Amino acid sequence: MFNSAGSVERLINQLARLPGIGRKTAARLAFHILKSTREEAFELADTIREVKEKVGFCSICYNITEEDPCKICRDPQRDRHTICIVEDASDAAAFDRVEGFKVLFHVLGGRLSPLDGIGPDDLKIRELLNRLDDHVKEVIIATNPNVEGEATALYLSRLLKPMGIRVTRIARGLPVGADLEYADTVTLTKSLEGRQEIK
Repeated sequence: MFNSAGSVERLINQLARLPGIGRKTAARLAFHILKSTREEAFELADTIREVKEKVGFCSICYNITEEDPCKICRDPQRDRHTICIVEDASDAAAFDRVEGFKVLFHVLGGRLSPLDGIGPDDLKIRELLNRLDDHVKEVIIATNPNVEGEATALYLSRLLKPMGIRVTRIARGLPVGADLEYADTVTLTKSLEGRQEIK
């Protein structure tokens, strides 16, 4: 007989490490898994393993993908004159749902946060600069509208403006402190339409 209490405690601890999941939610999820069938639980475990084995990062834009380069970078219908810079892959997915907004993306992999020890070298900024060529006419900075996102946008604009590229920032139709991945497509569309050049 295995130590079920120890196993359950380990599961709760692992689930509680996920972002946005507190200990109570982790316990609810753990007990949900316990109540599910063996097949359902094993399917979940297999899916997690499969994602870790098959999914990686695009060598061009650093979005998540199972193929390299990703389907967005390979898509010939994309506007190759415009690159939208986002913090995370979830933000790129949110903007990609916006009707008529078919540009290229660049995923930074986070945002500047000196208090957390995250500086420019910890983000995919050098890789962004290496992507910029004569074809790129505009860079849209679509970092989250919070202190770290604004600091990241300002840092990027100071790097990019001397290169002669139009640098714009999404409009403030998004509530300050909100995460882009949770915004609806109408709000994202309005923020793109109202974007302004960074001075």
